[in-house]
Amino acid sequence: MRTSAARTPRSALLTAVLAAVVTFGAIGAVFVLRPRPEAPAGASAPAAAPVSAVVTCGGGPCRQLAAVSVGGTPVVLLTDASGGSARVRVGPAPGTVFELSIAQLGVRLDPNSLRCIDGSAPACLVRGDVGDQGTAAYGELLVASGGVWQAPGKPYFADAGTLSLYDVTADGRPDVIVVRHDCPGVESGTPKCDAAPVLGQVYDLTGKSVGCTRRYTAPSDLRGWPDIRLTRTDLRACPA
Repeated sequence: MRTSAARTPRSALLTAVLAAVVTFGAIGAVFVLRPRPEAPAGASAPAAAPVSAVVTCGGGPCRQLAAVSVGGTPVVLLTDASGGSARVRVGPAPGTVFELSIAQLGVRLDPNSLRCIDGSAPACLVRGDVGDQGTAAYGELLVASGGVWQAPGKPYFADAGTLSLYDVTADGRPDVIVVRHDCPGVESGTPKCDAAPVLGQVYDLTGKSVGCTRRYTAPSDLRGWPDIRLTRTDLRACPA
């Protein structure tokens, strides 16, 4: 009679299979539930790099010529390499950018060309000399109203070469002082006009004439020259 190999009882085989399933399940649970490595302190998802607007002057990059702060607001004068194109940026970059029309009039701008005064209506004047001797100047005004800056767009011309920004009327609002030759009926820039006495004419921020000083022999005779400081008592009606 042949003796066959002992067979494993079915109940024992089932018990072994169940034990294996439980063991692998426990290992999987430990892997899934274990803590994930934390990111290093301060690390975060990559952020998009800030994109700053590029301001160009005359088709090329602008260079900063002058910068001031008016009531905490940065104001920057930007020009191209030759000075034939100029802009003013108000506020942190990219800010509000104004193109200056006087740059097209052949003015020479330098680090002293930007003058600003704070007050109830902050204002900035950009001025530049023209002519071989710098005996004349153009200026352009920027004015803030209710926190919004605007460019009136009216250039000021001083044939005696002096343009200033000062609160002449003491009302908390700067005024523009234009020094010009008093030569009625004679063309500005001619030798005869250049030899005439000079006076200071004052304009408010709207471009309205406030009055004129008496006549002086030279611009340097006005108080505070070259940054002229006038008061209301210095003014009278402008000559016709």
